[in-house]
Amino acid sequence: MYLYLSIDIYKYVPELRIEMRRACIVHIRYTIRMAVDVLIIGGGGREHALAWKLKQSPRIGKLFVAPGNAGTEALGCKNLPIPATDVRALLKFAEENHIGLTIVGPEEPLVLGVVDLFKSRGLRIFGPTKTAAQVETSKVFGKQLMKDAGIPTIEYEACADLNQALSAVRRYTLPVVVKADGLSHGKGVYICKSTEEAEVALREIFKTVPEGSTTGVLIEPFLVGSELSIHALSDGTSTLMFPPSQDHKRAQDDDMGKNTGGMGAICPVPWMPLDTPSFIEHRVVRAMLDTIKNNGIFFTGMLYPGILITLDGPKVLEFNARFGDPECQVYMRLMKTDLLDLLEACVDGSIADKRIDWRYGFAVSVVLASGGYPEAYKTGFKIEGIREAERNSEVVVFHGGTINDGDIRTAGGRVLTVTAAGPTLKDAIDRAYEAVGKITFEGMQYRRDIGGTALKYDTTRS
Repeated sequence: MYLYLSIDIYKYVPELRIEMRRACIVHIRYTIRMAVDVLIIGGGGREHALAWKLKQSPRIGKLFVAPGNAGTEALGCKNLPIPATDVRALLKFAEENHIGLTIVGPEEPLVLGVVDLFKSRGLRIFGPTKTAAQVETSKVFGKQLMKDAGIPTIEYEACADLNQALSAVRRYTLPVVVKADGLSHGKGVYICKSTEEAEVALREIFKTVPEGSTTGVLIEPFLVGSELSIHALSDGTSTLMFPPSQDHKRAQDDDMGKNTGGMGAICPVPWMPLDTPSFIEHRVVRAMLDTIKNNGIFFTGMLYPGILITLDGPKVLEFNARFGDPECQVYMRLMKTDLLDLLEACVDGSIADKRIDWRYGFAVSVVLASGGYPEAYKTGFKIEGIREAERNSEVVVFHGGTINDGDIRTAGGRVLTVTAAGPTLKDAIDRAYEAVGKITFEGMQYRRDIGGTALKYDTTRS
């Protein structure tokens, strides 16, 4: 609801000249907007970060998280015993509790059509439809759209069975990249230095490929370069670009070990070429959205391409259809604008009227994971030191896989994301690792080099 009030100053100051009177008409706009009750779907570090930021909005009403974690509970949110994949139960709750906005965090509910379901009942929800989300949920679908849009990407071969995939591997120069076609939570990518490694990876992937599937894996050549994560809010017509961030996918230091859902991130990225943001906005993000629209698909929500900066220029590795994790955590630490306003503008088709203000400086996130992650790991271990870590006002610890049974305990692979902000990248890194040093739980593992390779490019370094 909007109320406009105009005051003609010259009525009260008659001695003003005519031209002054015309210039001094003051228009005062008061905005009256009701509080909004919000439901966040998901229970990881990304969802805790979104809840943390939404709590700062003067318009936030009740905030529910399904299923949430110990961190969202401590924040004052109401955790719901509803899995993120139970879309019918989520719909029932939203209708019965008059939820004004639902925000989809992870990708699984998108695959299940939660946005389509909510919209069919007239409910406001942030995220793409099941069809639009295929830019992430099917790598082959995403690759075909990139080809149609003329987006620079890496050549590939889609394979439906093990023998076809092994034949494709032998046609490439090693090392070769093997990717699961469907959802893999960031862990379905294998860089194979030999055909034997490729065969092991392929057998692992094909264990979970549904019978009758026409595409199980993608085979790609391995390219050398540095990765960027780009996020763009879209209402289907207009976009708002986020500053580039850099995820650290491999489990171990120096980019060794298996791929994970992400072991840490930095934002912004000091080594990024100056012309890259404009290139990505127009030749990647806008090109993809236009192509999606030309295919009769309306994309609203977060479009998030992963970019590899190579000697031949940027190459798009893949597209995602939601906030990244742990990228979301660093974005929320730097964002000054009201997040609720932005997400509602996406849903309402008015993102062109918005802008995003960012805090000066850098943010760094370091993921603390369970021992053994991304493979088998144990949970249920007591976590200590979170309160001590957060005594520095520039540090926020976002919970991922945690529960509270009287003590805060581990309940997942990626347990906590320790974030820190600072005027320089070095300040942010130092603060993050100082905080990490105060937290303990059995089997805790983390990378000790988040942001390290970017330090030499930070011109603000003290």
